[in-house]
Amino acid sequence: MFKTFYPGEYLNSTYLIDFNRLFIDGYRGLIFDIDNTLVEHGVAADQRAIKLFANLRKIGFNTCLISNNQEPRVKPFADELRTMYVSNAHKPSTVNYIRAMKLMNTDKKNTIFIGDQIFTDVWGANRAGIRTILVMPIGKKEEIQIVLKRYLERIILYFYKRSIRGRKA
Repeated sequence: MFKTFYPGEYLNSTYLIDFNRLFIDGYRGLIFDIDNTLVEHGVAADQRAIKLFANLRKIGFNTCLISNNQEPRVKPFADELRTMYVSNAHKPSTVNYIRAMKLMNTDKKNTIFIGDQIFTDVWGANRAGIRTILVMPIGKKEEIQIVLKRYLERIILYFYKRSIRGRKA
């Protein structure tokens, strides 16, 4: 019942992902959410994010940000990271996941989406046929509608973790 919301992987942080391994495995495009995925909610691009994206370029990845935030939030962030972006993305609509792949010249088989929310990030990417990595939110500060969704996410994550344990048994 909840499987449409399950991520491909669930990790503690974007900054713990083995991007070298993903490149070796054939992935060439990375789509990222911004808030609570790369930085705390509403914060400008920091040195950790800038360094990450420089390293991703060095590895050989194409990158793109997609965010439900408006252009004044997303464009300066993308400019700092030197990456492509789609603002006002209307996630979980699949349209802008597909647009991001077109910008990066990648496809569903060689693209991964990384984000911190199940009902926007993961659900949209799953519906677009893209592999997903859900990460724990970086910060505690969030808009009220996100705080409310986090309660429902706990239910999904409970069943997701049970399904993972069941596969390992």
